[in-house]
Amino acid sequence: MLAGALQGLRVLDLSRVLAGPYCAQMLGDHGADVIKVEAPGGDETRRWGPPFLEDGTSAYFTALNRNKRNICVDLRAVGAGELLGKLIAGSDVVVENFKAGTLAAWGFGYEEVLRDQFPRLVYCRVTGFGVDGPMGGLPGYDAVLQAFGGLMSVNGETDGDPLRVGVPIVDLVAAGIAFSGILLALLERSVSGRGQLVDITLLDAVVSILHPHSATWFANGLTPRRTGSAHPIVAPYQTFPTPAGLFFVGAGNSRQFASLCAVLGHPELSIDPRFIDNSDRIANLPELERELAPLIAGQDPDNLAARLLEAGVPACLVNDIGQALSSPQVVHREMVLEMDGYRGAGIPIKLDRTPGSVRSRPAARGADTVDVMRGLEYSEAAIQQAQLNGTVYSPASRAT
Repeated sequence: MLAGALQGLRVLDLSRVLAGPYCAQMLGDHGADVIKVEAPGGDETRRWGPPFLEDGTSAYFTALNRNKRNICVDLRAVGAGELLGKLIAGSDVVVENFKAGTLAAWGFGYEEVLRDQFPRLVYCRVTGFGVDGPMGGLPGYDAVLQAFGGLMSVNGETDGDPLRVGVPIVDLVAAGIAFSGILLALLERSVSGRGQLVDITLLDAVVSILHPHSATWFANGLTPRRTGSAHPIVAPYQTFPTPAGLFFVGAGNSRQFASLCAVLGHPELSIDPRFIDNSDRIANLPELERELAPLIAGQDPDNLAARLLEAGVPACLVNDIGQALSSPQVVHREMVLEMDGYRGAGIPIKLDRTPGSVRSRPAARGADTVDVMRGLEYSEAAIQQAQLNGTVYSPASRAT
């Protein structure tokens, strides 16, 4: 069995914060040799807390940087250009999310230099709005793109204010798209022998996940409204209160709605003219909610969930994070991993012959600086000099 589907692939992670590091971690989870380059000040997410682990690193950082070697380099220092050039030359993939033009200013712009100098290189650039166009080069952050891209406008209660989604969904989606784009470029390279630019923006990511609201707007030009936990075009597909907490029911079609009504002991609701098909149920949603709410509230939610699932109707109590991560099915799916004191989310892509794995916990800043430089054939004297002049850092050099 191979160590992973991407064994033998070398990835240079020049990114920080979330989208780039998470993309690189996914590549590492599937066997790629990932070298993360951190500035002397470190990836700022190391300080995003609490909570912090015993070594002072934030839990936030540890969730995005496992399966990576770590080299700490001041890319603005004299001599850093030579090291960066060697790192790029030895890489199949580069992931970066610098401000537009930063690498070009250092002599490593993709279009200006790297495309011709390293024709097999797959270069993934993650930016907020892109590098050109009316907003090209402007900084972008997850919450800003949730607001700018329209996502916040459809999230929240009908009579409430727009809300940020409770996870950095734009960054996470951008990471997944970047991961997919890199794999597409590598697949094409296996045919053409040439790499290419993988151009990922947070703006494109947020626009890509506006469905079905974007489809609705394209069809009728009307501005979608917030619907709370309810689905904008499917009913009933929402939460209902119970004494034990909110209970979600997702009857996505008329067969499931009929099953729901039967389990609740009121099959006649499924043939009520107000609720015959989905369009009727959406048009009469307040009345449907008034009919269903007391029926659901009067049930034992665990028993009701079991009976609805048996009848083919998706339903469950709304779990908190701890309940979800402690769920026997989540544990069975190996979506909670523990290794040498590291605890984190599992690998969602399950391959039966070349499965991903967690081989190393997130490394300390600069932990692998010396080893990586030795692998690039730097002499011991050159490594020591680079440490002394502040070009590179390792735990030993910081301690002296």
